[in-house]
Amino acid sequence: MINIALAKGRLAEEGYELFKALGYSVPAMEKKSRKLIFESPEKGLRFILVKPADVPIYVEKGAADLGIVGKDTLLEKDRNLYELLDLGLGKCKFSVAGIKGEGDKFFPGPLRVATKYPKVAKNYFLQRGVAIDIIELQGSVELAPIIGLSDVIVDIVETGNTLVENGLEVFEDITSLSARLIANKVSFKTKNGVMQTLIEDIQKYLRKQDVAAENVVKEEKKNAVD
Repeated sequence: MINIALAKGRLAEEGYELFKALGYSVPAMEKKSRKLIFESPEKGLRFILVKPADVPIYVEKGAADLGIVGKDTLLEKDRNLYELLDLGLGKCKFSVAGIKGEGDKFFPGPLRVATKYPKVAKNYFLQRGVAIDIIELQGSVELAPIIGLSDVIVDIVETGNTLVENGLEVFEDITSLSARLIANKVSFKTKNGVMQTLIEDIQKYLRKQDVAAENVVKEEKKNAVD
């Protein structure tokens, strides 16, 4: 049995759809339920739903053999595991943002930086040689610059709509993010045959998706020319 930890929420849904497309479906997961463990004995899979920040812990400690988690979580916490594949799910980015039009006001620092990701923020500004004071928050960090708690924020940005609606804008992008397939190091050796088959199936599926996307772009360009 291969145990797979999925980050609860949209990423779990997208991750499950990926496995479903590969033929590893678990019908019970498609129904509304408060269950946290779903098994498919015939497929040899068990899905475990956990909080996003806990996925690497489950994998590192061997409670899960594989996991799907955002790159943001991996960057913020160092874990002893293998990062196998970029699944291309949940694409977004880490960005520095603040009050619209005030981007030039705060650099080169020092800065008060509000964030849920202190390690990411520290590393980024350290590389730039900017002195910062980290204000670690767990709620909506967008509030911090609005009420004067911080000069800027470091947060995940997907569409940017929340920033715009609150009078904020992106000053700088830090790095792109997406979901990654991770593996327990011991399981990768002891269950290598089964896991390699699963990984190869995922790789083939992702390549097909890339080809399909490229064909759509080519067709759109062709239609635009015509």
